[in-house]
Amino acid sequence: SALSAAAPSSHSPRIAPHAMASRLFGKATPKAPAPTTADISQKLGASADGIDGKIQKLETELARYTSQMKNMKDGPAKKQVQKRAMQILKQKKMYEAQRDRTQQQQFNMDQIGFTKDTLVDTKDTVNAMKAGLKDMKKEFKKMDLGKIEDLQDDMADMMEQAEEIQSTLGRSYAQDDVDDADLEAELAAALGLSHRRSAGEAAAGSSGRASGGTLRRGGSGGGGGDGGGVGGGGG
Repeated sequence: SALSAAAPSSHSPRIAPHAMASRLFGKATPKAPAPTTADISQKLGASADGIDGKIQKLETELARYTSQMKNMKDGPAKKQVQKRAMQILKQKKMYEAQRDRTQQQQFNMDQIGFTKDTLVDTKDTVNAMKAGLKDMKKEFKKMDLGKIEDLQDDMADMMEQAEEIQSTLGRSYAQDDVDDADLEAELAAALGLSHRRSAGEAAAGSSGRASGGTLRRGGSGGGGGDGGGVGGGGG
């Protein structure tokens, strides 16, 4: 019994091959996501900027050599400077061509990215239109055109009845009908009476003015007779 207890158990758990490999060599690192067109465009832009910096340095150095050559006499020294200037100019042309290719690649990546974004936006727009059409059909099924027309007819009837009620409530109570001919005759009589009153007032004013003038003339003649009497008394 003691020997059997010391012996290892035959039912010990087995380790899977892949787990054993993970213990020995470690777990595999996950793959990095593939770069997008925006990432590539940004990388190309940085590369083009770096090339521009190199071109500017070469242009500065080339300007320095050309300035030296203007002040130098023909000879071996000038030829050496001219040779160096030619090498710098050659490097400058090479970098300019590389920069142009890099910028063209960046432009191509930008175009691809723009086209891709446009397609995604178009797809989203189409999906939204489909969803909206589906909702519209669903809501339209809940409506009955016949019921809507009946509702409109009922509303028209109610408006007509309301107008009749308003007309009924606007009637006058206990008022006799007056004939238009009677109204015109009464108006003509009133106008004739007004004309007669105006003529009478004008005649009275004229007679009053005439009598006032006669009284004034008679008063003047009596004064003269009095004067004559006074004169006769004096004689």
